[in-house]
Amino acid sequence: MRVANVNGQQISYRDSGGDGDAIIFSHGFLMDGSMFDSQVAAARDEFRCVTWDQRGHGGTPAPGPFTYWDSADDALALLTDLGIASATFAGMSQGGMVSLRAALRAPDRVRGLILIDTQSGLEDPEALPLYEAMHEEWVAHGPAAVQETVAALILGSGVDAQEWYAKWGAADRAAFTEAFRTLVDRDDITGRLAEITQPTLIIHGSEDAAIPM
Repeated sequence: MRVANVNGQQISYRDSGGDGDAIIFSHGFLMDGSMFDSQVAAARDEFRCVTWDQRGHGGTPAPGPFTYWDSADDALALLTDLGIASATFAGMSQGGMVSLRAALRAPDRVRGLILIDTQSGLEDPEALPLYEAMHEEWVAHGPAAVQETVAALILGSGVDAQEWYAKWGAADRAAFTEAFRTLVDRDDITGRLAEITQPTLIIHGSEDAAIPM
């Protein structure tokens, strides 16, 4: 992984290089840029592929509170640092939330959107108490007691989650709190969706339990 010092933040990232049109892949909550390794392997001969770790995930720290608007600014600043004027933004779950905000923040720099299992609105209020309880358990005792439930929500069935369990167990719990608060306290941008005019591909997994079809 490389590190870019941009937007007042240290961002951990990978860049496949090349002269093709750029795609920046933004991962989901509790994941990191490696979740897109297979997609990068398939696309890198045709496209310049950038993956990055958002604040509080992977190799990127979260020194304090932040919003998904801040994360969108991180992604745009990273592209600037890499000399990329515009890119297609591909994002899963919270990565899609970041990508939508990047399209609103700097429409001239977003060529298109690939939105995977994401949404413009807020969390289901009925689910928030469960999420808050899992957060409290994670911070107090580590993820072991809740990691299978979390994996079922964000990965679905039939996925070997051992690699993610190991990463979650080694991660900074304070950074987890910052990332969690960003997720559940985000703003609703549904009323601004009509401002986004870029070509958009919407994909939704049938087993995503966190964001209903």
